[in-house]
Amino acid sequence: MWIFGWKGPSGFSARSTAEEVTEGIDGNGLTAIVTGASSGLGEESTRVLALRGVYVIMAVRNVEAGRKVKEAVLKESPSAKIDVMELDLSSMESVRKFAADYIASGRPLNILMNNAGVMATPFMLSHDGIELQFATNHLGHFLLTNLLLETMKKTVLESKKEGRIVNLSSEGHRMAYGEGIRFDKINNEAEYKTILAYGQSKLSNILHAKELARRLKEEGVEITANALHPGAIATNLLRFHSTINAVTNLVAKFVLKNVQQGAATQCYVALNPQVKGVSGEYFVDSNIANPTKHAKDMDLAKKLWDFSVDLTNPK
Repeated sequence: MWIFGWKGPSGFSARSTAEEVTEGIDGNGLTAIVTGASSGLGEESTRVLALRGVYVIMAVRNVEAGRKVKEAVLKESPSAKIDVMELDLSSMESVRKFAADYIASGRPLNILMNNAGVMATPFMLSHDGIELQFATNHLGHFLLTNLLLETMKKTVLESKKEGRIVNLSSEGHRMAYGEGIRFDKINNEAEYKTILAYGQSKLSNILHAKELARRLKEEGVEITANALHPGAIATNLLRFHSTINAVTNLVAKFVLKNVQQGAATQCYVALNPQVKGVSGEYFVDSNIANPTKHAKDMDLAKKLWDFSVDLTNPK
């Protein structure tokens, strides 16, 4: 990681902002979905993508909060193209409704930014009875991506422009359970550890991108899939741990990235021409990085894919 502002091969570092990594890029004619776009990294990514001319659909759980972000962006950039749609990633019904409504709208889709997430929650189950962090961070995005993939393929054929799928992971994937993914213990409350379960969900984001990249390459489809770590950022992800959150916010200005820097890598992977044709990689500070052994295990990626298909298929 280029933590001291040293530039990596891309020419960018941990100090680079989302505006800097997309400077001079014309996103007109591109359409993007950003999940979790009503705050934090999703909000900043929405602002910067829209600033570059991308038509952004904000996929948010809180529609009213999403509309306020839209108004703020339009105030800064009156020509910005933004819409707000409701999406709760912890509910497969909500994911399916969002995808169905999006497909029915006839909109193209060039960029899918799977940004939303929860972190270190107490043990809770999703609407579908699945551990919340795994359900929200991985499974909801897995289902959303699969449901919108044909729309992306059609867009690629019609626009002759590369499609990009961007999964927000985390260096937290290094703190997953010892076996990586606990397929037979996803809902085991007795052995649940908040941080390890978070790590498991973030490892899943990388494995999802790797297996998806392999499948798309095998098909010969011009869509890339990559994962990334945005950096250590003060956001509301740690809202379930008030003391830690308070300390984090206190020291944030000294040791953590701000939101503008935090959103840089996802905007870089989504829009920068340097990433054209690059797929199945893991990025940190707008540069390709080296994830854990588990994150590079293609057998584990395939097993997770099949497991996720089983969990998301209507019974």
